Amino acid sequence: MTVTVNGPLPPGSYDVTVVGAGVVGCAIARELARRPRLRVALVEAQDDVGQGTSKANTAILHTGFDAVPGSLEARLVREGSRQLAAYAAESGIAVEPVGALLVAWDEEQLAALPHLAEKAVRNEYGDARPVDRPELYEREPHLGPGALGALHVPGESIICPWTTTLAYATQAVHHGVELHLNSPVTDVSWRDGTHTLTTTRGTLRTRHLVNSAGLHADTLDRHLGHHDFTVTPRRGQLIVFDKLARDLLHHILLPVPTALGKGVLVTPTVYGNLLLGPTAEDLDDKWATGSTAEGLALLREKGARILPGLLDEEVTAVYAGLRAATEQDDYRITAHPEQAYITVGGIRSTGLTASMAIAAHVTELLADTGLDLGPVRDFGPVHMPNLGEAHPRPHQNARLVAADAEYGTLVCHCERVSRGEIRDALASTVPPRNLDGLRRRTRARAGRCQGFYCGAAVRALFEGSRA
Repeated sequence: MTVTVNGPLPPGSYDVTVVGAGVVGCAIARELARRPRLRVALVEAQDDVGQGTSKANTAILHTGFDAVPGSLEARLVREGSRQLAAYAAESGIAVEPVGALLVAWDEEQLAALPHLAEKAVRNEYGDARPVDRPELYEREPHLGPGALGALHVPGESIICPWTTTLAYATQAVHHGVELHLNSPVTDVSWRDGTHTLTTTRGTLRTRHLVNSAGLHADTLDRHLGHHDFTVTPRRGQLIVFDKLARDLLHHILLPVPTALGKGVLVTPTVYGNLLLGPTAEDLDDKWATGSTAEGLALLREKGARILPGLLDEEVTAVYAGLRAATEQDDYRITAHPEQAYITVGGIRSTGLTASMAIAAHVTELLADTGLDLGPVRDFGPVHMPNLGEAHPRPHQNARLVAADAEYGTLVCHCERVSRGEIRDALASTVPPRNLDGLRRRTRARAGRCQGFYCGAAVRALFEGSRA
């Protein structure tokens, strides 16, 4: 098992290198790890996996009911949704099948619902059905006044995005993928059948290259002479409401979509909170993940109409993520056989759902570019800590606590995180490099007090593991 953070990159050449350790890049690396003959590298600019768009999304496991029929995205979301649901159940990743309601607030939106139901059928999802106003308010009694009806999509679920990315990375590293963190790629050249990647930690050579660099996929593309698309970072700001608000909502509440995306929604999370957002702001800065007063005011205005009681609840946190929007409403996955190179661009909010199907598709494209994949091996399941609020926490497991008292000693009381969970995360295959990474692995410091009470104790445990 190899995870490197500092020092020069290892010598020699890889068969395949994947650039970008978000949820899609980690899924691709995991899929390639099923081919034991291949030497595979996963290269990430930041100090942890899932540090970009993958950590800051609405965490919905989509059915793909509203994708563009016949598009690559529609197919991969449809396939990936089934694959990820099965993988999550096997791996301990928190999923809740809460269903969604696509709410119509005026006659034009109401008239669009039958067309969206037909679109769902064209996307091979046949369970969507219109519900009238009385049924809508019976399902969601706290919904704001004035809604006319909705489309019920029972297959939509919520999922833990943090654990999904980490599970992929853990399996990949367990099975031989070399993960190189803190390695931003500054240049790429292709000569004599080899890609040479220049990074801040030295050079890396590889025969085949997969560009899964997210917001920076177009930049890497241009290094190899391609100008097929431009990534425009689309900022989505979100507000996280306290767990005490959870009883206000039973489904994911979706707006009728627009050209800019799915719009502002209200959704539960597997951690027991409610999310309001996201905004959709096209920017020039690929690092602009800060929240703004204007964006949060817009969300509160939208929230007041959708779920008025939500604004009386406490806000736990706000955050913003950037989606990799391009000129085309589809994934930009392209093979360049003459360079043994695959671009995986334009992967937006559905990338989490589609990740396993994207990985299989990219692997097929690599074979088409001349890579001899070799035999396939089956993995045993990876067992991840279930971070869902609906799942019993370790401190509630009397047998576990009796065997190891550390699981009965709470450090973060808001999220009920024990010393044992923190210890396990710090000793894991892909350990956290900072306190935010530890939060994504355990929920420590993610609760109501945002670390005010437990911050010093969590930091002491983290720093003690690095001493």
